[in-house]
Amino acid sequence: MATSAAVLERPVRVGSGAPGSLARGVALGYLSVVVLLPLAALVWSSRAGGLADFWSEVTRPEAVAALKLTVGVSAVCALVNAVAGTAIAWVLVRDRFRGKGIVDSVIDLPFALPTIVAGLTLLALYGPGGPFRIDVAFTRLGLLLALLFVTLPFVVRAVQPVLLELDTEMEEAAASLGARPSAVFRRIVFPNLLPAILSGVALAFARAVGEFGSVVLISGNIPFKTEVSSVYIAGQIESDNGTGAAAVSVLLLVISLGILLLIGAFRHWRTRHDR
Repeated sequence: MATSAAVLERPVRVGSGAPGSLARGVALGYLSVVVLLPLAALVWSSRAGGLADFWSEVTRPEAVAALKLTVGVSAVCALVNAVAGTAIAWVLVRDRFRGKGIVDSVIDLPFALPTIVAGLTLLALYGPGGPFRIDVAFTRLGLLLALLFVTLPFVVRAVQPVLLELDTEMEEAAASLGARPSAVFRRIVFPNLLPAILSGVALAFARAVGEFGSVVLISGNIPFKTEVSSVYIAGQIESDNGTGAAAVSVLLLVISLGILLLIGAFRHWRTRHDR
């Protein structure tokens, strides 16, 4: 009887055994086929001619100019999204107005809209003969507008759930003690939103670095002026230079992955006391 009682009282670990192993195997297999193997093939293709050819391809003047423009515009896009996305999330959570549901749905439109359609729309609005008589086609400003459009949802959707769960009692207590709204936001709200903002910024930057469809039309693809790395890569493929295209692609991959890991490490350090 004692043995039976001991068996009954023994805790059962949830997720252990064959079902858990099967789930892990399926997850790892899917991840390998969809992500890891293609990335490994890309890295292998970039080294087809050796490290000397890899370095030669990524240091070509046109490639360097495209990389500098891509990283610079993507960084500006991420910073603008950090401010504008946080403000939009704040309005959607804290304010009440007519059409709020419609605005909330429009935020996700860049996720559903084909990026080439977004580029064509922006070209029609802000190109030659546009209804607003604002012509930013084939300029870096037009490139920035296209990237802002496709990356809009990332910060908004990252910050919005945190604002919904944020306890407003601390803000009310601080306000009752005479704290100004700016001080309440800076000392109470912003520290809680910072990890979510950083997550959205990292995703926006990574998306902007690799964006192609929305910029291929409005940028004009002018070398050393408005040509971004994704368009440069497409040009290298059309020129039958697959090794050069793969080399620049790997460099973009390393830059995006580095930014994601850096911000992830900062978030981990910032929220270490919450666990």
